[in-house]
Amino acid sequence: MLMFLAAQRSGAAIATGTKTAGQSKGPADHQRIAALDRDDAPKPPEKVDVSVGKALAQARQAKLKPDGKSMTQKDLATAVNAKPQDIADLESGRAVPNQQLLAKLERIVGVKLRGAPALIGTPLAGPKKK
Repeated sequence: MLMFLAAQRSGAAIATGTKTAGQSKGPADHQRIAALDRDDAPKPPEKVDVSVGKALAQARQAKLKPDGKSMTQKDLATAVNAKPQDIADLESGRAVPNQQLLAKLERIVGVKLRGAPALIGTPLAGPKKK
């Protein structure tokens, strides 16, 4: 500070620019930040496979109500305490997997909806015997 005042009194040239510590200037910095933003963009959530939806629809239609008609999406939704739109989304492959809902649906319709792709749509085995 004293050198600054002495230089000012003597009329010497004084550099008044600010010093930037560690900041780079120019478009390269903005390009680097934009590239990082693109890389870190959140991925859309995983959807249920179409084979799960087909297996669910076939099992639901094969399941008969007491009056002899096949089960509707609304009937299935009521049985598992879900919305009919959730069942429609699962059957069309638009839904995000919900393991609790899939487990309830497996028990109601009696087919596997989770696990290895080769096992989806196969009949559920009963409880293991001791």
